[in-house]
Amino acid sequence: MAHTVVGSPYARRDTAMTGSVPGAPAREPADRGRTTITDGVVEKIAGLAAREVPGVHAMGSGLSRSLGAVRDRAPGGAKASASRGVKAEVGEVQTALDLEIVVDYGVSIRDVARAVRENVVAAVERMTGLEVVEANIAVTDVKLPDEGVEEPEPPVTSTRLQ
Repeated sequence: MAHTVVGSPYARRDTAMTGSVPGAPAREPADRGRTTITDGVVEKIAGLAAREVPGVHAMGSGLSRSLGAVRDRAPGGAKASASRGVKAEVGEVQTALDLEIVVDYGVSIRDVARAVRENVVAAVERMTGLEVVEANIAVTDVKLPDEGVEEPEPPVTSTRLQ
């Protein structure tokens, strides 16, 4: 369900349909309805755009990446990985984004964050028509050159009998 971004004069607008009134200007077909974009759609767009930036190793915190790796192996899991590390709040004309990224060791975090912000804002605004009012980036980890591919811990199973 789409939400309204609070505190903005543009967050709400009247989209009520008026009946046919003699002498009123004709309405274009494009004005006869409403398009709603959900949080998940914006999260996927932002996640994919962030991953395109050189220096971004992964998205999300360590815990969300580990849990996501388990989900990704399940049927239909690739859909969830596209939005991992992204939270969007979508209003009718605006959106706000929070992204968690892991950067490669040796890159300028400031430059990577700037490039991620620019790429994400451009992609979301171009594809959705929503204004991105903020794109907050949290760098949650640095991928060191000698670190291997992270494997998630196996799920803990109880051996107690009931």
